[in-house]
Amino acid sequence: MRILLLASAFNSLTQRVFTELVDRGHAVAVELAATTGPGTEAEAVRRHAPDLVLAPMLTSVLPPEVFSAVPCLIVHPGPPGDRGPSALDRALADGVDTWGVTVLQAEAELDAGPVWASAAFPVPAGLGKSDVYRGELADAAVTAVLSAVRRFSSGAGPLPGDPGASGPGWRPYLRQEDRRIDWFTEPTASVLRTLRAADSRPGVLDTLLGAEWYLHGGHREDTLRGLPGEVVATREGALCRATVDGAVWIPELRARRRPQGPPTWRLPATTALGERLPADVPEVPAPLWPRAGDADRTWADIRYDEDGSAGFLRFSFPGGAMSTGQCRRLLAAYRYARTRPTDVLVLGPARDFFSNGIHLGVIEAAEDPAAESWANICAIDDLVEAVVTTTDRLVVSALPGNAAAGGVMLALAADEVWCREGAVLNPHYRLMGLTGSELWTYLLPRRVGAEAARRLTRAALPLSAASAHRAGLVDRVVEATPAGFASEVARLAVRLTHSAHLPARVAEKKALRERDEAVRRLADHRAEELAAMRRTFLDPRAPYHALRSAFVRKARPAGTPEHLARYTTAGHALSRVSDL
Repeated sequence: MRILLLASAFNSLTQRVFTELVDRGHAVAVELAATTGPGTEAEAVRRHAPDLVLAPMLTSVLPPEVFSAVPCLIVHPGPPGDRGPSALDRALADGVDTWGVTVLQAEAELDAGPVWASAAFPVPAGLGKSDVYRGELADAAVTAVLSAVRRFSSGAGPLPGDPGASGPGWRPYLRQEDRRIDWFTEPTASVLRTLRAADSRPGVLDTLLGAEWYLHGGHREDTLRGLPGEVVATREGALCRATVDGAVWIPELRARRRPQGPPTWRLPATTALGERLPADVPEVPAPLWPRAGDADRTWADIRYDEDGSAGFLRFSFPGGAMSTGQCRRLLAAYRYARTRPTDVLVLGPARDFFSNGIHLGVIEAAEDPAAESWANICAIDDLVEAVVTTTDRLVVSALPGNAAAGGVMLALAADEVWCREGAVLNPHYRLMGLTGSELWTYLLPRRVGAEAARRLTRAALPLSAASAHRAGLVDRVVEATPAGFASEVARLAVRLTHSAHLPARVAEKKALRERDEAVRRLADHRAEELAAMRRTFLDPRAPYHALRSAFVRKARPAGTPEHLARYTTAGHALSRVSDL
């Protein structure tokens, strides 16, 4: 079928739906509703002439001239009968343990049309909204969307009866007034529910150190204490704030936008506070390798542990972005892991994003963005090179979630890439006006060949885990839930350490690295890539600077990018290059 995706953004869920539909043989095009004015959605539908319109993530109301012209199915992040714009926020704020996704037909009354499909999903305790959205909710959404598309293509029509008759009904937008935290009365559990229900957007508006901020993220702290609301410690850019019965870690802040002022964006909390942070607030580090049971008692963005002769270096950075400091700390942790007597080293978080490359938000906030861009790209290059040159053991990249740009290349630096079946990969740079670094000119061609590498980077389209596996980017697609991925990876890694072929594989990789080095040195790949990147960073007229600024400020795009607005079919990223 010809399916048009109408979405407010080409976000993680829209990309996931896009890749899943393309993989199943549908011709899929995308139009960004955020770029449209009155009547332009209808014009886009006339231009694309789709059999079906799907809206995976739509924050605006679909006009009647669209859903009266062609069947339109809306993905609502709530179970049948739930209605309103803050469905997942309210679910997490209420502390539910099960939630759902509904695919319903667009009608004049919001979220009240006939139901075509629905799927329930568990809500693991202690997770933020964005993590659940990209994990359990996305899995359920894909299940429901594919079911609805099958019903539509077969002519079955919507589900009979009224599946939403017993649902929660209409619930209004969850305003900041309803999200307010009373630090002097609310227990830690209540504070965490509020913070997690607003992560990553819109955040929780609060007053801190004489200014108004949106708080993003929340993690329990079981040891540190202080006066309620007081900042009692910092750790690697995050701040720890006391509650009436404990404390919470808040990794990021966003300044409240002033009237008529420029948009603001999320930053590491201590970076956002700057000189407002009192000098006597202590930096309290967390151990890289905590004792058994201690890891759940506090927050840390990098952890290491072992199971037999398998080592696990886990990291989790908000939004998957890796700043200069984060890259350097992860490199230091990786070097430590290499000193351990392990046979297999697994690199990757327990869930959610693997990596999206350099931290554009920190770069944009820097006094000299060009210099910070250079520092950040050099730091991530150091990390990638350290992984590539590890020849005394097998290294596995484990991707529980999405990866993009330099984050994909970091994954490819390992010997094997294991990817959860729900992950989406974007192995390209050009949409940010960059030629790319992270040894991509070595890593990508050695995986897929020079011609396919050129096609992937030029097409600039997302790949599902299954497509990435077929293309040769991924060695193993792991069938696991978001919550079960880490334990399944651990089981596979331990099993790999027991393989009789492991010593021969390590010897072979060492010999291959030496042969590749003789053909062309890694230093030459890196120097060529960095020279092009440096020219871009230092050129104030280079598109990168405007694209970076628009990205972090979430600027309204001028229009749907051409490569999305055309119908895409299976094999798109590896075959459709001549017309780009």
